[in-house]
Parts: sequence; C-alpha cells; structure tokens
Amino acid sequence: MKRILRDHSRLAAWAGIIAPFCFVLVFSVEGWLRPGYNAMSSFVSALSLGPRGWIQIINFLIFGGLLALFSRGVAAEFEEGKASKWGPILLAAIALLYFISGPFVMDPQGTPSLEGSLHGTVHGLAGGIVFLLMPIVIFVFYRRFHLDPDWQMLQWWSLVLGIICSTATLFFTIVSKNPSLTETFKAWLGLIQRSVIVPFMLWVFIFGTGLLKRINTK
Repeated sequence: MKRILRDHSRLAAWAGIIAPFCFVLVFSVEGWLRPGYNAMSSFVSALSLGPRGWIQIINFLIFGGLLALFSRGVAAEFEEGKASKWGPILLAAIALLYFISGPFVMDPQGTPSLEGSLHGTVHGLAGGIVFLLMPIVIFVFYRRFHLDPDWQMLQWWSLVLGIICSTATLFFTIVSKNPSLTETFKAWLGLIQRSVIVPFMLWVFIFGTGLLKRINTK
C-alpha cells in the first residue's frame, strides 16, 4: 500500500515538472511558427484562435489536467500545518481555470467589451482570476517553505519568483484596465503577460522537482 501511494505521489510530482515545461514550450514554439503572430504584443491565449487554435486549446487542457494531478500529490505531502489546506485548493483552482481557458477561447484582442462573445467573457473571467491566484499561491507556500526545515531549499525561489509574479500581475492589471495605458503598451502586452505566466511556471517546475526529490529520499 505504501509503495502504491509513493508511486502515485511520484507521478504527481512528475506532473508538476512536465506541465509547466510543456506548456511554455508549446506556446513559445507555436508562437514562433504561427504566421503573423507576434509574441511581444499578442497574448498567449490568442494562439487558440484560427485554424491552428486547437494546438493551444489542447495545451491549456493538458496543463490544467496535469496541474490538478500535481495538486493532489501536494495535498498528500502536506497533510497538516501551514499551506496544507489552502495551498492544494488554490493549485486545484488554478488548474481548473486553465482547463476552462482551453475550450472557452478568447475574443480577438481589441474586441469592445460590449461586443464580446460568451466564450470570450468566460475566458476573460477565468484569466482574471487565475492571474490573481498565481502570485497568491506562491506566497501561501512560501510561508510553509520558510518554516519547514524539509522545504527551506525552496523558500528563496518562492520569494523571488513570488515578488516577480505579483509585481508583473499588478502592472499587467493596471495596464489592461486603463485604455490609454493599453494603447501605450500595446506593442508589449504579450511580453507583460508572459512576465506573469513564466515565473509561475518556473515556480511550479521547481516545486515539482523538490517534491520528487523528497519522495525519492523517503
């Protein structure tokens, strides 16, 4: 029984390693190959539009599924103490929101809010919540990593990446909610968005690596 549980935890840890790596790799390569797509100015979700949009849609779905599996492994590892309750819940919520972002594709950038579709509205709401939760979950686990001797090797990674992610989220939110700023930074919107996503993905990757190492040393 213990071996089965350990195998499940190891699988969850691998999910935490593979999910962010593949997600970033796919949207980076697809953005580079997609004719007319500019990663500096275009959102990652814009890759879900057009005839090749199915690639990014599947990318969202796979990432959401793998992150959900990772959240279960994290819940099994942190059975008590700080982050034991809200940490896995937040990870599972982020996983669900990424999963929803797959089939509910965004409207083309620049679409007036009053002309938006239902699927675009759902995508926007899911994206807004997930961008809020990504830095929050990093700091929720940072508190645990800071206090738990078994996890202190991840505390500085979490602090640095949490600061970067939260700062970028704040800036991205301010820009996207202010039409004049959106126009000013329209050539950099894709880069600004990625400055939120990539630090979070790196944190999940490092967290998954740490979880796998801990499982293998038990």
